[in-house]
Amino acid sequence: MKQQQQFENWICENGHLLLKFIYRQVRNKELSEDLYQEVLISAYLALPNFEERSQMKSWIFKIAINKCRDYWRKEQTVRKFWEEKVYHYDVDSTIPLPEESVISKCTKEEMIETINELPVMYREPMLLYYFYDQSLLEISSSKNVPISTVKTRMRRARFQLKEKVDALVAL
Repeated sequence: MKQQQQFENWICENGHLLLKFIYRQVRNKELSEDLYQEVLISAYLALPNFEERSQMKSWIFKIAINKCRDYWRKEQTVRKFWEEKVYHYDVDSTIPLPEESVISKCTKEEMIETINELPVMYREPMLLYYFYDQSLLEISSSKNVPISTVKTRMRRARFQLKEKVDALVAL
C-alpha cells in the first residue's frame, strides 16, 4: 500500500517529466503518449518487485528506457553505430568545459534540438543528466552499464555537441 501511494504521488508530481523524456526518445506525440501509458502500467504491475533501496525516479525511468528500446527494436529503426575514435583530453579548471561554452552560445530549445540529433547511446544520458537531474550513478543504474561507460558517453556527447554548436555559431 505504501508503494502504491508513493507511485501515485510520483506520477502526479513528475509524470510530465516522464512523458517529455519519452517524447524526446520517439519524437512522436501519439506514440509517446502510448508508451507513457505502457510504462505506467508496467511500473504499476511491477510495484511488488520495487526495492525500497532504489529511487522511484530511476526505477520508472529505467522502465521507460526499456519500453523505448523495445519500440525501436520492434520497428527495426535502430541504427547500428560503430565505435568512433576515443577523444581523450585533460580537463584544466581554467578552460571552460565544452557544455559550458555550448550552453552559453545556444538557447535551451536549440540545445534540445541538437541533443536529439545525437545517437541514442549519447542522447539518453545527456537528457537524463541535464534535463531530468539524474546523477551519473542513477543513469548507470537505469541503463545497466558501469558508471565509467556513462562518463565516457557523456564526454563523447559533449564533444559532438561542441562540434555541432561551433558549426552553427560559425554560420
